[in-house]
Amino acid sequence: MTTVLGGRLDGLTTVHVDDELDTHDRLVVVGNGMAGARLVEEVLERGGDSFRITVFGDEPHGNYNRIMLSPVLAGEEHEDDIVLNSHEWYADNGVTLRAGTRVERIDTAAKQVHADDGTVTPYDHLVLATGSYSFIPPMKGVRDDAGELLPGVYGFRTIDETRAMLDAVGRCRRAVVMGGGLLGLEAARALQGHGLQVELVHAAPYLMNVQLDPEAGAILKRSVESLGIAVHLDVFATEVLGGDRVTGVGLADGRQLEADLLVVAAGVRPNSDLAVRSGLEVQRGIVVDDQLRTEDPDVYAIGECAQHRGEVYGLVAPAWEHAKVLADVLTGADPDAEYHGSRTATKLKVAGVDVAVMGVNTPERDEDEFLVISEPRRGVHLSVVIRDDVLVGATLLGDTRKVAFLTQAFDRGAPLPEERIRLLVDLSDGAEEVGVAEMPADSQVCNCNGVSKGDICGAVAGGCGSVGEVMDRTRAGKGCGSCKSLVKQIVEWAADGELTEDPAASWYVPGIPLPKPELVRAIREHELRSVSAVFALLAPDGKDDAKSKMGLTSLLRMIWGAEYAQENDAKFINDRVHGNIQRDGTFSVVPQMKGGVTTPAQLRRIADVAEKYEVPMVKVTGGQRIDLLGVRKEDLPAMWADLGMPSGYAYGKSFRTVKTCVGSDFCRFGLDDSTQLGIDLETRFQGIESPAKIKMAVVGCPRNCAEAYVKDVGVVAVGNGRWEVYVGGAAGASVRKGDLLATVDSPEAVTTLAGRFLQYYRENANWLERTYDFVPRIGLETIRAVLLEDSEGIVADLDAGLQRSVDAYTDPWGQDGKQPATPGQFRPALPLIPLPKVPVR
Repeated sequence: MTTVLGGRLDGLTTVHVDDELDTHDRLVVVGNGMAGARLVEEVLERGGDSFRITVFGDEPHGNYNRIMLSPVLAGEEHEDDIVLNSHEWYADNGVTLRAGTRVERIDTAAKQVHADDGTVTPYDHLVLATGSYSFIPPMKGVRDDAGELLPGVYGFRTIDETRAMLDAVGRCRRAVVMGGGLLGLEAARALQGHGLQVELVHAAPYLMNVQLDPEAGAILKRSVESLGIAVHLDVFATEVLGGDRVTGVGLADGRQLEADLLVVAAGVRPNSDLAVRSGLEVQRGIVVDDQLRTEDPDVYAIGECAQHRGEVYGLVAPAWEHAKVLADVLTGADPDAEYHGSRTATKLKVAGVDVAVMGVNTPERDEDEFLVISEPRRGVHLSVVIRDDVLVGATLLGDTRKVAFLTQAFDRGAPLPEERIRLLVDLSDGAEEVGVAEMPADSQVCNCNGVSKGDICGAVAGGCGSVGEVMDRTRAGKGCGSCKSLVKQIVEWAADGELTEDPAASWYVPGIPLPKPELVRAIREHELRSVSAVFALLAPDGKDDAKSKMGLTSLLRMIWGAEYAQENDAKFINDRVHGNIQRDGTFSVVPQMKGGVTTPAQLRRIADVAEKYEVPMVKVTGGQRIDLLGVRKEDLPAMWADLGMPSGYAYGKSFRTVKTCVGSDFCRFGLDDSTQLGIDLETRFQGIESPAKIKMAVVGCPRNCAEAYVKDVGVVAVGNGRWEVYVGGAAGASVRKGDLLATVDSPEAVTTLAGRFLQYYRENANWLERTYDFVPRIGLETIRAVLLEDSEGIVADLDAGLQRSVDAYTDPWGQDGKQPATPGQFRPALPLIPLPKVPVR
């Protein structure tokens, strides 16, 4: 038997029906953000089958990690990667999700929730998890006549706002960010990464004034400005300029900043309007007691909208604590559970700078101890506040090596060293970072998701056999990601040698659950010639994965050659514009000089081009090439045309250069013509994509002037027309002498053997695995057997595969320089910081 609770059944108004025989308590959660969704998870974990759960969310999405919006805006993460609970998750767990439905009011007497679509939903227990909203200061011109934000003005709180900004950055050149807190700094850095010139306006006298003290804020300002972001402090923005859309921002001191994009990150306010309209007590937030209950005994509030003992928290960790306590109360797991406030500790990266803050940042009492180590030149500021021999606050800026020990001291009131400096500086005693085995079980490891060491060990004991499984179950490391290395250490310790390999570790790219051989077979079998086609057929649910696109692009070009279907959004910025992006947003141009050999005419053209485009620095590279540094993106096609030289491929995951010595033509020690062989090799392999960059060298004798022994492929003349071929060398952060693959008797044999090795590496290496890792992993004897003895019968296929790539070569500077691949490929991007000047010697 059902009862109609209200409304019409004519299709215009939806009604809620209730089965009179249903004995489940009706739990309604208003708010589908990180607090509301976490509460539902906690209830379900405690045997929430006794509840019929309905969740309302303003946004039409499932639950996502709001902390990770900054990496999404920066292009470091795809929005799919930050989804915490999809629509399917709610359905699978029997939870009714009313996504995109706003609750207008609550009738606490009738215990009903009234939504904007006309529905009325009854409840037994109601939880308000409405979060907070972006505060838009009352500036002149910030809204249009309809009351909407002026086009070009954005908050930075939701995935939809982030999408809108990502859509806009391609049409904008200058951005102003209002707000010098965490969110404002992250937005500024992300927009700068898209090539915009960014200025930041902050009303307080120093950055991150809520978390940092003035000295630390001043050092952070220097670090931010060193990135090329202009910072304006202690000034209000009073006016948004522009008619149909923003053109600038007016400041209180009379200055005007030009901008075609304005991000308002000037803080948040608790979203308490619904509680006000429903007659609940609201001060700064919705007032709750120690069991998160409002003045109505059946209505609760958690997360950023809740005010507990006068405090409103703007961090996610307290919301997790709210969710755990309330789930205990609602389910009866611990009906007397109480929340007594949070001791907040946060470790994060702000605009590329490591920051950790906990507790107070300055002394509050005369007897408080205050220790400060400040190194402005290095961008480092460290301080601790000690009260009654207990750590009550710490600030670490630019150097967070002591954060593990300090966090434990702060959380647990652990004893402190008599020499307080040991709190901030390692002096090799017990104040050093605590080992995993000594960490107490209740030590918090993941601040974002409130995961302790005990939670991680419990997941291992409960059957999680890999780091990935533990992270999925506990969500440790799924927030900002700064704790991943510690999570891995704890999992390995807890597993005590029983750790199983994460299945995803064998996947070639993270978005396709296949090892490379199976992936290649599937691509060939189904003739998948584009990245989107691979995702559609092989990815779970056919979903794109931003982190997989570059690896798939390289793989498809290797497999199909000229038949590959190019998709420009599947490339990194370097590959899209065929230049190496620099830290200030400009690019470097390195023309091809085969074997390091050039001519007076080439040098003259390079000099003319450098003067014409006002290149700030001209530098000879370690690979015997000339690098033109500091080139604006919009100048690239014209510069390529003026040079009239092919790309030197100094930017891609591909074959790059062959370094040579002068060889037998000039050197009295030369045993053979290394220069010509180097030119021939570079001509043969130019532009070929690979899992990682490839560098070669050819030397005319074992004196090794061009460093052939430490290249991916090195060739050494040993006399009588014979050449040694080495593979797997390295001379970067890792130094490894290459292994002697074979000694051959002609330049043609060198070219053939080098080509076979390259193709074997291309077909079998992991994405981003350099040859110096690949060769030891496969084994030199195996490689010799395959390439020299044809032990697997694939030599002919290797030769054919390489030839296919050679035949597909086109010079990208000539191709895209004449006809851009997309209309915005070379959209203007202004330099963002002062460029280095080359002194006249």
